[in-house]
Amino acid sequence: MENLFDIFIKAVFVENMIFAYFLGMCSYLAVSRTVETSTGLGLAVIFVLGITVPANYLINNFLLADGALGWLGSTFASIDLSFLSFIMFIAVIASMVQLVEMVIEKFSPSLYANLGIFLPLIAVNCAILGGSLFMQERSYNNITEATVFGLGSGAGWFLAIIAIAAIREKIRYSNVPPALRGLGITYIITGLMGIAFMAFMGIEL
Repeated sequence: MENLFDIFIKAVFVENMIFAYFLGMCSYLAVSRTVETSTGLGLAVIFVLGITVPANYLINNFLLADGALGWLGSTFASIDLSFLSFIMFIAVIASMVQLVEMVIEKFSPSLYANLGIFLPLIAVNCAILGGSLFMQERSYNNITEATVFGLGSGAGWFLAIIAIAAIREKIRYSNVPPALRGLGITYIITGLMGIAFMAFMGIEL
């Protein structure tokens, strides 16, 4: 249990997808104008990462990795399908994003309209694919660890977009120099938040 907690905290704070790796920046910058819209997208990202990372863990460990097909018999033990990782991971991600899109359109049409093109673009959000690739690189011991990592990565991305959305709502009433209004000041704030999150690297997990 302690190991799972460490994985989750590390994914949220120490290895935050936005502030440590700058993954998923396109959606982060485009959708973070309001907290309400950012919350919807952030929850969608948590759901997609929480589903796709463990799903891709199973695919990687029982189908794609070198020797993963050994459960079919000794004849298949030497087969290595790892070159198909990108294609398979993206296929799983795209199908999950399609499911999320249909659910949001059904139950929250206003949120669906506010998210616009950026909802289906979760499928090509590099933070989503990055979660599966990091899972593959780190070789987690079981699907529980992979799931906790996926949820933690999603929670970290959610925390980042909510924080910047709240700040952007406040600075509308601030005297920001004209040349820095909009994305200019957002880039600066993101950089400062990234520096702040570097403090969490001192945590021993």
